[in-house]
Amino acid sequence: MAAAERPVPEDDERVHGPVGPSGLLDVLGVASVVLDTDGRIVLWSPQAEELFGYPAQEALGRYAARVMVHEQYRDLVVKLFADVMETGEGWAGAFPIRRKDGSTRLVEFRNMRLLDDQGDVYALGLCADQATVRQVERDVALSTRTIAQAPVGLAVLDTELRYVSVNPALSRLNGISAEDHVGRTPRELLPDSDAAAAIEDALREVLRTGDPLVNQRIVDRTPADPDQQHFFSISLYRLEDTAGTVLGVAGIAVDVTEQHQAAVEAETARRRLALIADASARIGTTLDLDRTARELADVAVPELADVAAVDLLEAVVEGRASSLQPSEPAVIRALAVRAGHATEALSAADPPGQVARYGPDRLVTECVRTGGPVMITHVSDEDLPRIARSPEAAVQLGRAGVHSYLAVPLIARGEVLGALDLKRTRNPLPFSEDDLLLARELAARAAVQIDNARWYQNARDTALTLQRSLLPSHPPVTGGLEVASRYQPAGAAAEVGGDWFDVIPLEDGKTALVVGDVMGSGIDAATTMGRLRTATHTLASLDLEPTRLLEHLDKITENLDHSIATCVYAVHDPRLRQCRIANAGHLPPVRVRPGRPPELLELPTGAPLGVGGVAFSTTTIDLEPGDRLVFYTDGLVETRQHPLDERLDALLELLDGPARPLEECCDLLLRTLHRPDNSDDVALLIARVLTPS
Repeated sequence: MAAAERPVPEDDERVHGPVGPSGLLDVLGVASVVLDTDGRIVLWSPQAEELFGYPAQEALGRYAARVMVHEQYRDLVVKLFADVMETGEGWAGAFPIRRKDGSTRLVEFRNMRLLDDQGDVYALGLCADQATVRQVERDVALSTRTIAQAPVGLAVLDTELRYVSVNPALSRLNGISAEDHVGRTPRELLPDSDAAAAIEDALREVLRTGDPLVNQRIVDRTPADPDQQHFFSISLYRLEDTAGTVLGVAGIAVDVTEQHQAAVEAETARRRLALIADASARIGTTLDLDRTARELADVAVPELADVAAVDLLEAVVEGRASSLQPSEPAVIRALAVRAGHATEALSAADPPGQVARYGPDRLVTECVRTGGPVMITHVSDEDLPRIARSPEAAVQLGRAGVHSYLAVPLIARGEVLGALDLKRTRNPLPFSEDDLLLARELAARAAVQIDNARWYQNARDTALTLQRSLLPSHPPVTGGLEVASRYQPAGAAAEVGGDWFDVIPLEDGKTALVVGDVMGSGIDAATTMGRLRTATHTLASLDLEPTRLLEHLDKITENLDHSIATCVYAVHDPRLRQCRIANAGHLPPVRVRPGRPPELLELPTGAPLGVGGVAFSTTTIDLEPGDRLVFYTDGLVETRQHPLDERLDALLELLDGPARPLEECCDLLLRTLHRPDNSDDVALLIARVLTPS
C-alpha cells in the first residue's frame, strides 16, 4: 500500500515552545573563552575551569597564551590568534595544553572573531578534550553505520509518534522509502493495517511508562509483500537524554516469518510423531474387529480429520477374495464412524454394521479397487455425489461444510481390506501431502491389526459354530428332572472350544448329566470335545456305572493326540431318589436343598481324563423333590485376580438367595460371575428334581 503524500514543513509547526537541553554539549564538555585584542582573557566558563584547571579569578585578565597553551606551541598560537583578529577568518585545530597541575592534554580548538555593538573586537575560543570528541565521533559513526547496515528494521519516533528516521532495512520490510516514513505515524503510513494501530498503542504505552516492550509478535501484510502474511517480532524502547528528558521511542522490527514457519513445521512434525506413537499404543488392544476399527477412527479425530470412517469390503469380512473389476461396485461394511463435534456429516455416513453398495464411480470404490489414496484438496458441489453414499447424503455433507476429502486404503499382507475415509469441516486447512503421508502411516499400522482381528473373528466364528453344533438341545423336562443350561464363549477368538455339557435320557426313567472341559482352545479343543461327547453318549447307553464310564473315557482321551479333559458324570434315579456321581479332576457340583445352605459336594477329585492309571470312584447322594444340582466349568468361577475359594463362596452366596426359575438362575450366575475379559468359555447345567406325578 502506498504511503500518503504529506510534506513536512521546513519550520516545523509542531514545536510550540521551548524544549529541554539535549545533554550532548555536557557530554563533550565544551569550554568557552573570550579574549580581547591583546589576547587577555575576558570571559572564562566553568567548563574552561574544568578543562584547564584554573578558576575564573586566576584566569581572567591574564594572557591566554600563558594560561591555555603549552609553552612549546605558544609562538604558533599567538600568530594564529593575530591572523584571526586581523582577517576575521576562523581557525580550528588541536594542540597540547598544559593544565595548572602541570599535566598535558590534547585539546581541540575553534577560534573566531567577535564584534560587539560598539564595534569592539574580541576573540571567541571553543575548546574540548580531543579524546572525548573522538570518542563521541566514533560512537556516532558506529551507530550510523550499524543502523544503516543492520539486517533488522530500526526506527526512531518522536514524542508525537511520528517517524524521525528509519534505516534501509525497515524501508525494505515496509516497502516504503525512508523519506516517506519521516513525519508520519505508523497509522498514517499504513492506514489499512490493523497491526499499525496496535503498534501505535504499544508505542504510546512505552512512551508513557518507560517500560520496554520486547519481542512482541505481530502478523501483518505490508506493501513490500501484500499477498503474503508476515510475522514480525517488535521491540520498543523509550529514548531519554542524559538529563532524563524524553526524546521519543526507538523501535526494532525483525521479520521472523521463516522462523515461525520452521517452528510451526517442527511442532506439526512433533504432533504427527506423537499421533503415530499414540496409534501404536491405542490401535489393536484387542482382537475384536469392531473395536479395532473404532480405535483407528478415534486416533484420526480430531488431529487429522473432523470426521473419520473405517470401512471394510464385505468379502474381506467374510474371508473371501477382495479384488474388484473396473466396472464392479464395492460392497462395503461400515465398521466405525467418529466425529470431533456434532455434525450432519455423521448422519450422512453409513451406520456401523450396515452394508452398502458403492458404484464404480465413487471415490471410496476407486480407493479400494486401485489400492491407492484419493485426495480432493478442495471439495466442490460436483465432488460431493462421488463421496456420499446417496444424493441425500451428498446434500447433508454440503450442509455440514465438508471442504476437503481424503481416503486411504487399508492394506495388509498385500490385500486391500477397505478404506480409512477422512473429511474436514471445521478445520479450515485442506488436506496436504503431509496429511496424506500421515494418513497412510496410520492406515498401514491399523490394517495389520484389523487383519489380525478379522482372521481371529473368522476363526472364533468357525470354532463357535462347531462348538454350538456339538452341544445338545435337550428338553426342559426329562426323567423326573427340570433342566436348564448355558454355554458362554470366551472373549477372545482363540479361546473358543473345549467346554461342554450333556443331558442323556437312560432306561427306567434315569438321566445322565455330564459337564466337561477339554484343556486347550480353538477348533482342536472343540473337535476333541465332540469326540468325547459322542463316546459318552455311546457308553451311557450301556448303563455303565459312572466309574466304569470314566475309565473308558480316560482310555479314549489318551488316544486323542495327548488331549486332557476334566469331567463330572452323574446318573439320577428318580425311583431311588438318588444320584451317583464320579469326578475326573473337575470342580465339584453344588447341591441346593430347600431350607438349607447350598453345599459343594464332597467328591473324590480323581485325575483328569487322559492322564491314565488313576482309579475313579462313585459317590451316591440323596436327591429329594425340589433339590437342585448345579454343574459348571472353571470359566464361571476362576479369575486371575481372586482366589478360587473366594469365587466358590460367591457362587454359593448367589445360590443361597430366593428360589428362582432355572433359566433365570442361569442368567444370574453368568451375569454376576463371568467376567467379559475372561479367556475361558463357560458351560453351565442346572437340574431340579420334580415331584413324582
